Amino acid sequence: MPEQVEVRLPDDVRLHVEARGPADAEVTVVLLHGWTLDGRSWHRQVAALRETYPSVRVVTYDARGHGRSSCMALPTATLAQLGDDLAAVLDTVSSGGGRVVLVGHSMGGMTIMEYAHRHPEHFARRTAGLLFVSTTAEGHTHTVYGLSPRIARIIRLAETTGAGVLARCGSWRPPRALLRALQPSIRWMLFGERCDPADIRLVTSAVARASLRSIGGFRASIGAQHRLETLAALAHLPAAALVGDRDRLTPPPCAESIAEALPATDLVVCPGAGHMLMMERAEEVNGALSGVLRRVLDTSPVRDC
Repeated sequence: MPEQVEVRLPDDVRLHVEARGPADAEVTVVLLHGWTLDGRSWHRQVAALRETYPSVRVVTYDARGHGRSSCMALPTATLAQLGDDLAAVLDTVSSGGGRVVLVGHSMGGMTIMEYAHRHPEHFARRTAGLLFVSTTAEGHTHTVYGLSPRIARIIRLAETTGAGVLARCGSWRPPRALLRALQPSIRWMLFGERCDPADIRLVTSAVARASLRSIGGFRASIGAQHRLETLAALAHLPAAALVGDRDRLTPPPCAESIAEALPATDLVVCPGAGHMLMMERAEEVNGALSGVLRRVLDTSPVRDC
């Protein structure tokens, strides 16, 4: 069973954190979920890491306003705040000074970039490797939902307008009955050619646990972020980036620009896959993570066999 930790932040937001593996581990892997999801989205990666690297500590947590973490004031529904939150989580769950491999999906990847931008010394002291899954450093620059640019602009206008309304709805959660009715739309938006029904149920369950404030409130910050210059300063770190060629939210140009900013990054494009690579292509994500982690462990005095 995971060790459950509550991280209380300066603004009284409480983050639900789960940790597995030795507290004094030389290396800790921290997995950051995407917008409207929660830490459960990484369950396949957690299982693979615990089996293959038992001496590595594995941490997942629910971002503010998501999952089992508490809601927050609307002005703090920003990527900048999520970057600050990540620094606080690391100080709590990996306080022994061991090195950290950061893994981010979608908003989670953007959170890592914001942490690097806002806390460069803290980041440099702790971070040993990076894995970016279906994410971007350029906001909605490349997001056209797999449609024509004209239709994409209409959808984005409707989406941002709706997000502003939801952001003012506070800590309420979406009705589960409505989300079940929207499952075909969720499947179209987030998944590619293949989709396990259990994955749709998990995603729907996660969205049902996200506050309307977080669903709407983070949208503006996500759309506006630009952190390619921040990434360019991290080129010395072992890194990998994965994207599905059917990803409607962060299409391949998003991962390509990350790989261009980080020339040593291993870039993997998964044919037929959508936005939820850790579910749709768990083996590819696990393999890329293992590759980064092995490079980190190879420079460590304590290694897994």
